[in-house]
Amino acid sequence: MQDSIFSLFQTLLPTFIVAVIAYYFLSSFMKNEERRRRFITVRESQTKTLPTRMAAYERLVLFLERIKPASLVVRTKSGNMTKADYEQTLIAAIELEFEHNIAQQVYVSEECWNVIRAVKNTTIQQIRQVSMSHKVATADALREAILNDLMDKRAPSATAISFLKAEVNDLF
Repeated sequence: MQDSIFSLFQTLLPTFIVAVIAYYFLSSFMKNEERRRRFITVRESQTKTLPTRMAAYERLVLFLERIKPASLVVRTKSGNMTKADYEQTLIAAIELEFEHNIAQQVYVSEECWNVIRAVKNTTIQQIRQVSMSHKVATADALREAILNDLMDKRAPSATAISFLKAEVNDLF
């Protein structure tokens, strides 16, 4: 009896060891194969989506350039507007640009989109702060004050453009 149990154990032990080793190698092979397939799929999708993502970054840089206070007031003439009307016109131009580019958030990171929104809000806030000054009474004076006040400071757009460039560099 003991001999039969011992011989059964001698037969089953190598079989069990071979089965464990085979399972280990087979599972390792399957994991590597899955990783390879996933890598190929990601690489193929990146070649298709990269041009679209790059276009989104380009559009966002254009958006940031267009809402820079200096370029915004150069593009937006004050004409016969009141100070309040000119302020609202500038803010409406920023909002319109933002709405025109809102779909780009699909192609950039959440952090990048938060930076874009923050720049938009900061630029609007800066325009409002300059407009609240008691020294500014007319639309032309507001225009001049925006140019003078914000020329001394680095525009929030410049910081965001640097952020976008860094994010694009991370793609490559």
